[in-house]
This record gives sequence, structure tokens and C-alpha cells, in this order.
Amino acid sequence: MKTTERYHRITEYDVYLFREGTHYSLYEKLGAHRIKGEGYDGTHFAVWAPFAKNVSVIGDFNLWRHDANPLTKREDGSGIWEGFISGVGEGSLYKYSIDGVDGRRREKGDPFAFMWEVPPRTASVVWSLDYRWRDKSWIGERRKNSKNGQEIPISIYEVHLGSWRRVPEQGNRALNYTELAKMLPLYVKEMGFTHVEFMPVMEHAFFGSWGYQMMGYFAPSSRYGTPQEFMNLVESFHTEGIGVILDWVPSHFPSDDYSLAQFDGTPLYEYDDPRKRFQRDWNTYVFDYRKNEVRSFLVSSASFWAKVYHVDGLRVDAVASMLYLDYSRPPGEWSPNEFGGKENLEAIRFLKELNSWMRTSHPDVMMIAEESTAWPGVTKPVSEGGLGFGYKWNMGWMHDTLEYFSLDPIYRKYHHDRLIFSIWYAFSENYILPISHDEVVYGKRSLLRKMPGDEWQKFANVRALLGYMYCHPGKKLLFMGNEFAQGEEWNHDRSLDWHLTKERFYSGVMRLVKDLNRTYRRETALHLDTEPTGFEWVDNRDWQQSVIAFLRKGRDGNEGILVVTNLTPVIRTDYRVGVPWGGYWDEILNTDSEVYGGSNAGNYGGVPASNIPFHGRPWSLVLTLPPLSTVLFKPKGKQKM
Repeated sequence: MKTTERYHRITEYDVYLFREGTHYSLYEKLGAHRIKGEGYDGTHFAVWAPFAKNVSVIGDFNLWRHDANPLTKREDGSGIWEGFISGVGEGSLYKYSIDGVDGRRREKGDPFAFMWEVPPRTASVVWSLDYRWRDKSWIGERRKNSKNGQEIPISIYEVHLGSWRRVPEQGNRALNYTELAKMLPLYVKEMGFTHVEFMPVMEHAFFGSWGYQMMGYFAPSSRYGTPQEFMNLVESFHTEGIGVILDWVPSHFPSDDYSLAQFDGTPLYEYDDPRKRFQRDWNTYVFDYRKNEVRSFLVSSASFWAKVYHVDGLRVDAVASMLYLDYSRPPGEWSPNEFGGKENLEAIRFLKELNSWMRTSHPDVMMIAEESTAWPGVTKPVSEGGLGFGYKWNMGWMHDTLEYFSLDPIYRKYHHDRLIFSIWYAFSENYILPISHDEVVYGKRSLLRKMPGDEWQKFANVRALLGYMYCHPGKKLLFMGNEFAQGEEWNHDRSLDWHLTKERFYSGVMRLVKDLNRTYRRETALHLDTEPTGFEWVDNRDWQQSVIAFLRKGRDGNEGILVVTNLTPVIRTDYRVGVPWGGYWDEILNTDSEVYGGSNAGNYGGVPASNIPFHGRPWSLVLTLPPLSTVLFKPKGKQKM
């Protein structure tokens, strides 16, 4: 659908919905829209600035003069200023000049701009979103829930577009959208991931924020190309059978003058109460979720990326900071809600409204919460009292597991509970298990450097951890570089160390991740992540030897994968494990295999079950457990008692 066809004048009904807080396609009304035909050739501008004294459009078409193109304030109480400027075409730069009620004149970017100047410049760009999509078959399959259902494998590769690969011969520049479209989808497909997740691509001036301080809620970053080139990148992933998830930040925004802050001389998008307004962790402002117009703005943004850019999911950042009034605020710097509690009732209402709308209008688009607290019902439907997300990052699993693996194996037996505790709550939400960008920056060390021991043991620990992660209930997420155990912390100003993938241990981890993704996608017993019937402990009490064994099962209970981890650098022979079925059990994956850089200890392809009850089961296997390993077994032919 062309931009000119999508544009319609702002009607009384639009204003009603906007003021009510239920206009979820505001990007079709506000912002800059080209009009060509029927005697018109120019651009219509519309901006919400209810308390402004005067608003005009300044740009390269009027020499940035404040008095050249004033807008007119509507008389319907909407607070919208609008006007048509003849001759303003695609590619024109513009800002809004706003005389605030506080007496200051501000030059603001357009909150609804489809494109911005290449940062650090901050002007908006008149741009159409015309594009001929060719992913109809992908969207059709997705609508049948074949891509995003809870019983299918979801394995996500998290990417920062600006540092995945760079071109050192050209000033260390990042790849653009077109170059990425030729390389990244094929790589993600080769590695076996089902989805890619982009750290925020929405426009942001400060590159060091990694995109989490957005100024463009309706525009992909111009650092890497045009909106159409980003659409082509999304489509390229769909062509290769890969879903695209975007990080999205409705929790806070930059306090810089060019952005939403004090937009019309008042706290318009942000809270006016200083005890709610400022988020000290990031020096940003918090959205005022009480305002109907602000909620319409945010829900419109979420819907925009699903509808216009065909994305398959949104990962909502910093949900915990939205839920609690005292988040990162000491006593005396926050005030309770009307019931005396610390919950932000307006933010909760917004999240429910957001997820209800997305479930209704885009039911095949995943909504994922980055939420780090014990808030109940994050992934429970709104109709049942939940927040309505489809998935939640399992931060507890991530922190406990990484802390456990960072311990010297000598001491692991004293912290066995860290390894097994996650199963107690594994089915309380629909979880994604993340090893994300946050865990490999700012002195936290890379995944490899977190591990104890010599070089061999560090890599063995990484392999054992990845094997354990892929078998633990929950969908999977790996940040780029972890798929080959990059040794250095991630740095957004440089490329990943791709040269390492030619070395034995690094290439071994890369091959393991490929095989884990392949095994995870093939074995349906590994997919039942949200119901307790998909998991069964065999033995979680061997803390002295740091060994755990469990079964992953399919819905009918007749499929099973036995998983055994040995998290000490000691080979354990004649280790007996109880199993529910007789017959031969194939060793289908061993993280200690020499092809992954391991010592190649194991079970020579598999073992027969003995008719000796053990662990409360009628059969048992006598295994060799390689050092620092995760080993998977699958029954070839089941034999009953």
C-alpha cells in the first residue's frame, strides 16, 4: 500500500480515538506524509504539542527559518498542530520549531518520523514506506502458528548490527543493511537458529546506548541504510526461513533536547512528577502511562513494526523498571500508588493494553518480556489476570547457571542447588533461556573467560554449559560471539573476532552449536518447554560428584531424551542411571567429542539397557561420563518389562 493511499486527513473519529488512548495506527495520521496528485504535491505535517504557543516546520526547504511555515492548531482540543507545505518532497530534512509555554524555543525531531538523518545529526527526513513485499508464504505459515507456537523449537541468535562484522579496510565501518542481507541470514541459517533478534534498530543518536535510548520509534537507524533496505533485510531472513525479533523500549527515552523530553515546554511524554519522571540508571525519562495519547503513541509503535516491517516478534526491554515505582529509587524518592503499594498501576495497565492489542491484531507476533523479578503471571493471558506476554526471559536461570559454572569444579558440589533450583519454577512462565549481551560486557568477562581452569577446561565448561542449556526447559537465546566462545568481551565499536573460528577449540564450539540447534529442532522431546510433563528428574542428588541426570519427554510420554551432565574434570566410568525403557540407547550428542575439541571420552555410540532397576525405574544404563560434559541418549527400540 502506498504512503499516499495510506494517508487520510485527521478526522473527528481519529481525534476521539487519540484522546481516548485507543488509536493504534497514529503513524498514518501524525508525522510527515507525502501527498501527490489531484493538484497537490507536497507534504502534510501533523504533531501533538498541546501546550505550545506556536509550532512551525523548519527544514532545508526553507533555510531552517522559524517564521516560514507555521502550523495551525486544531480547534477540537486534540492539541494537534498541522499544515501542508507545497513542494516538500522525499528526502527533505525537517524539524519542528516549538515555542513552549515555558518561554523557550525548541527544535524537535518528529516523534513519528519514518526516517532520520544519519546520527549524530538529529533532523527528521520526509520518506515514504513504499515496498513490494515478497514474503507472503512466510507470513501465511506464521499465521498458522507454525513458527511461534510454544511447542516448537525457538533458538534465537541475538545480534548488534553495528558490530557483528565490520570492514577494517574502510575505516572499520559497520556493514549496511544491504550487505547484512547478503551475509547474516545465510549465517544464521547455517548455524541452525530459528530466529534472529536485533538489539534496537530504532533510530538513536548515542551509539554507545546500543539503541536502548531511542529517538525514532517509527524509524530504523539510518546508520545502515534506508527503511526499504531494512525491509529487504527482514525479507531476506524470511526467505531463509528465519524469524526476526526486534528489541523495543517503551520504558524510557533520552532526556536530550532534540528528542521527546519537554516536547512542548511541558513534561508531555514523560511524567510531571519528579519521583516518577527520571530513570537514574540510564539518565533517561520515563513515559507517562497515565496519558491516553502517550499510550496510543507506544502501542502504535509496536503495531507499526509488526504491520509495516513484517517483524515476527518484539522483545520489550526493562519491563521490571516499568512495573515498580521504587525501581532503582531509594526511600524518599518515590511515592506509593493509591493503594499504598509500590506497583506502577498505569504501567501495568499499559502493558496489558499493549499485549491485548497485539494478541488481537497480530496474534502470530511474539511478545517477549525482559523482566527480572518474581512478578507473577508475566506470560499469563490478560483475561486470567496476567500481563499477556508470550514469553519471558529467565534471568534467574541465567544468573544462577553462570555463577555455578564460574566456580572451580572443586567447589561446585557445595553449590549444587544453583544448578537444579531453576526447575522448581521452570514452568511458572513461558521462558526463554538467555545468554545475552548484558553478560559479556563491562567487566563481566566473556562466556569463555568466566570459566575456571586451563584453556582446555574453559572450553569444555563452555561446551557442557551449552549442552545443558539446550536440554533445559525453555526456548534458547545466544548473543553473537558465544556461538564460537569469543575470548574477549563484546565491544560495540569493533567486529567479532571471526579469525578465531579457524582455530580448533573455537571452531569446535561453533560446530557444537550447529549440532545442538540441529538436535534441538529435530527432537520433539526437547520442545515441550512450558508444561511439567516435558521434564522429569532422574537424579538431582549426586551433589558430591556434580552430576545430574534428567529426561525430556514429548506430550504423549513415549518420546524421551536422557541428559546427563558431569561438571567435574574427572571421567566417571560405570556410572549407573535409571531409565524408563529397555533396548539400546544411542548416544546422540556428546559435548566432549573430539570434533568439538573434546577428549573423545564416551560410550562408543551408545549402550544397551540392563534389566536392573535403578533410580526408581525398571531399567538402567551403565555409562562413561566424560569430563566437563553434557551427553544425550535416545532409545533406539523401546523394550518394556
